[in-house]
Amino acid sequence: MYSLLFALQGALADELDVWLRKQRMIIFRKRAGNLSAVTLGRFVARAQRAAGLVGSINVLVTSSIEMRALNKRFRGKDSPTDVLSFPSASPAAGDPIVGEIAISREIAAKNARILGHTTAEEIKILVLHGILHLRGYDHENDDGEMGRCERRLRARLRLPGGLIGRAVSRDGRNSGAAASRQGALVARGGRKGSQ
Repeated sequence: MYSLLFALQGALADELDVWLRKQRMIIFRKRAGNLSAVTLGRFVARAQRAAGLVGSINVLVTSSIEMRALNKRFRGKDSPTDVLSFPSASPAAGDPIVGEIAISREIAAKNARILGHTTAEEIKILVLHGILHLRGYDHENDDGEMGRCERRLRARLRLPGGLIGRAVSRDGRNSGAAASRQGALVARGGRKGSQ
């Protein structure tokens, strides 16, 4: 499992916005407008409850450069991506941390501009998407189950259109045509270090 504590290596304290509460850590290596670590931490707790995920989640909001390195290291893909999820290696062994989520602030900001909502909303959408992966959902292999769940939770959490809804057809299946209409959006990917 990628540990967000490594994200602190070499970073100056004044470059970071870090929030730590009840074994949940939110780290901003890249500022995201007026979204603070405290505000995002509260959203993570609400989204976890809504998704039924018990345990702590660490979240890193970082650069596309770091996301590219993580994507290459854990998924073998040498390109930046918007979100990666890292499930805990040993949740059954009593590890209070169920997983970690890393988000590219630059890609979130670009997608937010394209889709007409704020960067803060896009980051929350990416967090929700990551939480669902930590719950075990896999939109590439579940015949639309994750997409339906994400749409339901977006409505409950009052979020605009999310990742899967932007790149799936009406029947809930991945659609190349739907994805190509959102050309600037990053393609989705696999499980370990899932997107």
